[in-house]
Amino acid sequence: MANENVSVWTSIPFWRRSAAWVTGFATILLIWLTFDTLGQITMGTDADLKNGVTKRVPGATVINYKIGYEMSKERGHEVPTIGEKQPFFGKEWSEKEAADLLHLGKLTSQAKNCMNCHTLLGNGAYFAPDLTKAWLDKAWQDGGPLQGMTGKATVEEAMAEFLQHPSQYPTHARMMPDLGITADEAKGLVAFLKHMSSIDTNGFPRNFSKSVETFKAGGTHAH
Repeated sequence: MANENVSVWTSIPFWRRSAAWVTGFATILLIWLTFDTLGQITMGTDADLKNGVTKRVPGATVINYKIGYEMSKERGHEVPTIGEKQPFFGKEWSEKEAADLLHLGKLTSQAKNCMNCHTLLGNGAYFAPDLTKAWLDKAWQDGGPLQGMTGKATVEEAMAEFLQHPSQYPTHARMMPDLGITADEAKGLVAFLKHMSSIDTNGFPRNFSKSVETFKAGGTHAH
């Protein structure tokens, strides 16, 4: 009996050592992923933008630039692009001004419970359109129909006008309610939407451009 061979699969010491190794490896991997994620999601600075340094989450002053959305053959999906400078509500915003405006927009989106109906960066509901790339929607850009109905000359002015008086601009059967958004809050929300559109979300939401092109070609589109 003393010389009886015991299978390693039934050996308690073996499983204890295995558990210790797996736990140690998982801990190291989790620490590495945490630091890597923090690096990926840390917001860039105004200096990064001026020096052409690409960040997954650009600095607040990205609102001073033209944001585009182009297919990356290397990555297999579309990625945001940052172009030339572009006035935002008629001016160029300093780093502090831009940060304060984005902060106001984020607080307003929370206070008005936007995610009760909309999706923002993958969070929220699906009753109303996903707003992650709303700034890039061609219906608002370049004299599109949603911009045109407000009679405003720029995307930001059109969006702000709509947010303040949604009942005056019927865009879909699911009408946006009047939330009592002030002019300053609307400006902050639009800045928040523009900044969000500049974030590299690995192609999320999927098929965004296809839905935009469908609208442009005369299909239906929810807003």
